[in-house]
Amino acid sequence: MTAVDIGLPRRLVEFTLDGEPVAVPEGSTILSACKDMPTLCYGDTLEPANACRVCMVEVEGSRTLVPSCSRKVEPGMVVRTDTERTRHSRRLVLELLGSATDLSTTPNVAGWMAEVGADPSRFGPDAATVAQPATVDNELYVRDYAKCILCYKCVDACGDQWQNTFAIAVAGRGFDSRISTEFSAPLPDSACVYCGNCIEVCPTGALSFRREFDKRAEGTWDESAQTETTTVCTFCGVGCNLTLHVQDNEIVKVTSPHDSTVTHGNLCVKGRFGWQHVQRT
Repeated sequence: MTAVDIGLPRRLVEFTLDGEPVAVPEGSTILSACKDMPTLCYGDTLEPANACRVCMVEVEGSRTLVPSCSRKVEPGMVVRTDTERTRHSRRLVLELLGSATDLSTTPNVAGWMAEVGADPSRFGPDAATVAQPATVDNELYVRDYAKCILCYKCVDACGDQWQNTFAIAVAGRGFDSRISTEFSAPLPDSACVYCGNCIEVCPTGALSFRREFDKRAEGTWDESAQTETTTVCTFCGVGCNLTLHVQDNEIVKVTSPHDSTVTHGNLCVKGRFGWQHVQRT
């Protein structure tokens, strides 16, 4: 049994981050000690997937760049997050992602590209992409895999890290790799229980609420005009926290706080999608 298991405070580990001495709790990752570090595949409710490679940093003594999302801090470690080497790596990764996928609904990515001078268009108009029509086969959420970067977060959330439904997995190999249901069956015919926890962790908008998808298509989706109100779900006695996203007096989506000790960001189908009746008159 560790100190964390019995609720005791962890000892601090001292290391150097970008020339400054830093002390963090034992077991912390480099990413947790950084401010404004770009990352796409990291999720604070999931185990690190090490898939996107956007958060790579230099560690003194290491031959290669290391992923800050999974590398644990060690005493005396010297870390550099903003060097020519890390910027070159981040620029190339963002260019490759931007040339192959639609990142138009990925938060913060435009700023990251501007910061490192990434230009996905330099690969030319004939660059291979994963462009494809969005899959709309149910009334609750949409799968727009033209925006998928294969970060595996949805697979982990649906699998053994949270829901244990295993409705989706990675199919194919190489550039043909894709997120899919078993035998590519329509979502209603799959093992999906519509908890929507895959939507919660998706970093690019490849998975989105049907209402959000429709409003974006109409050009009326406006996050700056939305308010967020956290309340308690009334469908059962568990006490899950719901955050209602409201635009023009309409609930457009429901999330859950990741720091909630009850949900950790996860919900069931009723909590995630059972709010349409509020709009009925």
